[in-house]
This record gives sequence, C-alpha cells and structure tokens, in this order.
Amino acid sequence: MIYHSGELAVQARLGVQAEAESLAKAIGGAVVKPAMQSFLASQRLAIASTIDSGNRVWASLLTGEPGFLQAVAEQIVKIAIDSDELKENLRLAEELGLLVIDLATRKRLRLNGKAKLQGENKIYLHTQQVYFNCPQYIQKREINATLNRGKSSVQIGETLSPQQQQFIQQADTFFIASYHPQGGADASHRGGYPGFVRVLYLNKLVFPDYAGNNMFNTLGNLVENPQAGLLFIDFATGDTLQLTGKAAVAQNTKKALQFAGANRLVEFQIEKVKFLTSATSFQWQFKEYSPYLPMKTKPQTD
Repeated sequence: MIYHSGELAVQARLGVQAEAESLAKAIGGAVVKPAMQSFLASQRLAIASTIDSGNRVWASLLTGEPGFLQAVAEQIVKIAIDSDELKENLRLAEELGLLVIDLATRKRLRLNGKAKLQGENKIYLHTQQVYFNCPQYIQKREINATLNRGKSSVQIGETLSPQQQQFIQQADTFFIASYHPQGGADASHRGGYPGFVRVLYLNKLVFPDYAGNNMFNTLGNLVENPQAGLLFIDFATGDTLQLTGKAAVAQNTKKALQFAGANRLVEFQIEKVKFLTSATSFQWQFKEYSPYLPMKTKPQTD
C-alpha cells in the first residue's frame, strides 16, 4: 500500500481519501528518475530524519558543495556527511528520511529508505519512496556567501534559553522529522511569517498546520508515533537549533483561530535541546516570502 495506517486514518477523519488517492501514483516509486538525479547533483542543502538510541527522532542539517548528493544507481543515493550524530544514529537504526530543498527555486525532493554507512563520511541510501513536493510555504532564499566557519560549539539542555526562544519566535521556516514503523523516517518543511511558531513554555511549542496536499505524511506518522524532531536554521550565521520530543494535534480547536490560515494546531513537548554554532559555512540571503502564506498571524491574546 502507498499509505500506511496512520496516514489513512487522518485522511479518513478529514474526508480527503479521494484527493489522497489521486496523488498516490506520485509517491509510489522507489526509482530516482533522471530529473531527480540532476536535481540531487546540483543541490547544497538537505534535511535528514533519523532515530537515536532512545527511539527519539532528530532532524539534522546536511550541506555541501554540488555533488555531495549523488544518485549512483536507480535506487541508491550517495551522501557525503560529517555529522557524528547522524553516523551514530544510523549505526543503531537504518531508517533515513531525506528532504533535499532548493530555497532559490522552491523545489524539493523527498526520499526515504534504508541507509548504510561506508567508511567515515559516506552514506548510501537505498530508496523506498522518492517524489517531488509542491513549492507551498517555502520562503525564497539564495546563497550569497560562504562564511569563515569556525570551530562549532554545542549547547545541550532540556528547556529553551531566552536566546533560543527568540531564535524560534523570529523563524519563518523550520523542518520536522517523524517516523512510522511501516512508512519509515520522513523529513518535511514548514513555513510561515515570523511568529508562526510560538513558545508556550520553556519546554513546549505550538505551530499551525496549513492546507497541504492531503496526503498527511507527517500527521499520519504522528498519529501512531508522536516522537518527532524539529530543526531551525539561522540562515545568516549558519547556527542551528534542534529539538526532539513528542508532537500531537492540539485538542483546543478554538485556539487555531488565533493563527491565520491554520486548519489545526500541533503542540510539541520538548525532551531535548541541541544548539549548534557554525553548523554550516553557507549563508543564505532572504528574497521574498512564499505567495502561498496566509495573512500574517493574529497576535496572541492569552
């Protein structure tokens, strides 16, 4: 089956089975087609979804010069990495979700499957699903400089510092990783105007779920496995903020009215925080917001 039980349950609950079925052919293939191969070879940015020793899900940033992602066979993608976190997770669990995204063109390719480490700095992803996603909610950015990447420093915690709260509240983009035993690991994109992600407490966030393609890949995963990872990128400095915890659709539907264009809200309970400086040497310059964004989020009233 193209969709797993969690995705089917969400589609049925919202009455969009017909729309989801019409898109099923687009996600049925495991083959990296020629157009996908060309896209991969030219890209510099990807987001990886992996599972750690505690079954927590992480979203990790991968960057490199064009060619660091390469299709070496119809169902095998080679990835050059230097992330110890990613290597350790893949030694424990082979599931890997990959979102390859070109912010300048708003084009994105979603892949998932089983990954094998080879040597110290290479992953071979044996694909099970490969498909292009629509450009909705992606803010346009272009790489305009290469930073003098100093030595990275890591801050680990269980709650958000004031600096990290501000990081989130100013963000117009983040990435979410999720996992389902049937569907595997998955990485996805979320975008909105700054303030669309709100800090409720030092260990809790809330963000809107806007209208999408009705496949409900992420929410379908979360219905049956709430473990998820979030990744925020400072596109000017190359710093990243990674969160892992549990995500669930909020029960209070009235609060969704405070978020313009939200079909529902997702609450995220933080279990671990990782702030990494100089995670990448690339710097992106903001160009414009996505034309798909709803009107700016209404101010919070409570």
